[in-house]
Amino acid sequence: MSRSHQDIRADILNLVKEYYDARFQKSEFIPGITPVRYAGRVFDFREISSLVDSSLDFWLTAGRFTKEFELEFASFLGAKYSFLVNSGSSANLVAFTALMSPLLKEKKLNPGDEVISVAAGFPTTLNPIIQNGLIPVFIDVEIGTYNVIVEQVKKAIGPKTKAIFLAHTLGNPFNIDAIVEVCRKHELFLIEDCCDALGSTYKNKFVGTFGHAATFSFYPAHHITMGEGGAVITNDAFLSRAIRSLRDWGRDCYCNGGDNNTCGKRFTGKYGNLPAGYDHKYVYSHIGYNLKATDMQAAIGVEQLKKLPEFCSIRRKNYKNWMEGFKKFEDKFILPRALSESDPAWFAFPVTVREDAGFTRTELTNYLDYHKIETRNLFGGNLLKQPAYSGINCRIADTLDNTDRIMNDTFFLGTFPGITEAQIAYSIEKIESFLNSKKL
Repeated sequence: MSRSHQDIRADILNLVKEYYDARFQKSEFIPGITPVRYAGRVFDFREISSLVDSSLDFWLTAGRFTKEFELEFASFLGAKYSFLVNSGSSANLVAFTALMSPLLKEKKLNPGDEVISVAAGFPTTLNPIIQNGLIPVFIDVEIGTYNVIVEQVKKAIGPKTKAIFLAHTLGNPFNIDAIVEVCRKHELFLIEDCCDALGSTYKNKFVGTFGHAATFSFYPAHHITMGEGGAVITNDAFLSRAIRSLRDWGRDCYCNGGDNNTCGKRFTGKYGNLPAGYDHKYVYSHIGYNLKATDMQAAIGVEQLKKLPEFCSIRRKNYKNWMEGFKKFEDKFILPRALSESDPAWFAFPVTVREDAGFTRTELTNYLDYHKIETRNLFGGNLLKQPAYSGINCRIADTLDNTDRIMNDTFFLGTFPGITEAQIAYSIEKIESFLNSKKL
């Protein structure tokens, strides 16, 4: 008698934990040999089991796990609408392009409008501004918080300014009250790039819920991972329609994959210059993309999301351990700081080498690299110095002195849940050894 596919499936899933225990045994940390990573995936057998479960459906595009993740993600953050996409960069592209949707009528952005942002960050916060034919207005940032200088923002507002697009740098919330007030006063759109800040709060409310839309990344370095993946959230019904359309080829139809005629008017509408009754599944109201994630990615995300509160707690603990270790070096480094109203789920621990420290960032990061301790610069430094952005149409509101300083002197260490107290202690010890070798 042949076995049912349900019984076989159950056996397969039961074997996953056994496989995980055999394949992913945790190894002992050996100082100087085991790398101290700045980031990485943290998972157990549950993510693998969910992934295998999804793969056995062989539903390769968005499906049941995508629906579950989008609902749970929106619920966790307290948002009305959540859309899973294939990366945080795609999330930024979709969220920002939605501001140019005809659904917004006279409020929509148009080519030539100005958007306030920063040059000290990751390129895909900037790219959608350029790709949509808008003009980025660059504001300098503070050393320590690495977030935008609010007074410069206020002075930079002009008649063409229509939006503000900012990241919460390394999970550290920018001054949300001040930026929201600027947006209200001047009727500007606000998009929060939360790709490094999932779980960070401002006045006990999650970042991403203050602006018109927010973006998130699920790359392995981030707070939860699907390998690749990202999300956009919003509470605005018009933006939600535009975001969904732009993600799904630009189509007007909002049926989920495999569903038909959700609206009950599939063959009865009149759209543009198309003939009456044209199939709504093939009506396109935006110039869009296919930026969906797969259900297999979403299956991993469903399990990762359950771990998010614990992950954020560990990140905060690791940040405190770094801070305690670095206190003795405060004459050599500018240490990070956060606003009193915020509680960052730190993506990393950033430090800036002081001008009179007696050594350069590169000297120290080379030393740490030799001793198997990973560091990263604050992403692109001053993006205007990068080859891709040479000669772009932009406006610099003031000097970018701090941005240039960050480009030369700032780096960060890891706070992700996979780093241990022993690894942080070893890293601090090696930094002290470096300073002693310099007789500092």
